[in-house]
Amino acid sequence: MLAWALLSAVLWSLAGVGSQRSSLFNIRGFVYGTIGHPVKIYVKVHQTSPVLICMDIDRANKETVDPTYLWIGPNENTLKGNSQINITTTGELVLKDFLEPLSGLYSCTLSYKTIKAETQEETMIKKKYDFLVFVNPFAPGWRSMCNSSADCEDITNHNILEARDRIEEFFRKQAHILHHHFNRTVPAMHFVDHSFQVTRIDNCRPGFGKNEVLHSNCASCCVVCSPGTFSPDVDVTCQICVSVHIYGAKACP
Repeated sequence: MLAWALLSAVLWSLAGVGSQRSSLFNIRGFVYGTIGHPVKIYVKVHQTSPVLICMDIDRANKETVDPTYLWIGPNENTLKGNSQINITTTGELVLKDFLEPLSGLYSCTLSYKTIKAETQEETMIKKKYDFLVFVNPFAPGWRSMCNSSADCEDITNHNILEARDRIEEFFRKQAHILHHHFNRTVPAMHFVDHSFQVTRIDNCRPGFGKNEVLHSNCASCCVVCSPGTFSPDVDVTCQICVSVHIYGAKACP
């Protein structure tokens, strides 16, 4: 019975991931910038990011004349499209097959013209939007088990809870069989309904940790360790290491 309890505990640990959704993800999967404040976004391992819009919502609701967009990546170089980075002509950025090295600060500068009706005088306006993008793992091997059109988190949570119910039903049936179909020399099993409990194990994979201060809008998330920190094991804390200059470090050189 202990083995079953330990198995269910591990399953419940995975179920907890289902609640780790950033509030920045809207229904349509678009995230707008905010002037003066970086927008934090959490992307699952090997997943596609939401669409990052180089514009704030207020600006998006107004006419924008001759807009141009310039995206700068975490390495402070101008972003160019490739197999993992998609930039549209309308300033939208999408990151594909997201992994630790893609984490970091993405900045976009929007340039557009304003024209005075009286004099037709043109003025160039520039606005900068910052997006802090972090990788948030799900579980090893989850990608191969999910259909690309399905919500893997919801399916996994449902399956884990169903597994818990089936395990409970197994013990209930075993108790009934032992009581009614075996001779009295076999010790009886007494199962109390709803007595089967599961316990969540709080840990993160190496290179990831939890930080309620840095990631207050995703406090329960295991998020990639930022530069200057590392996590060598399944602890939930990224430790300080000034010689680390990458995201997701598993050791302090």
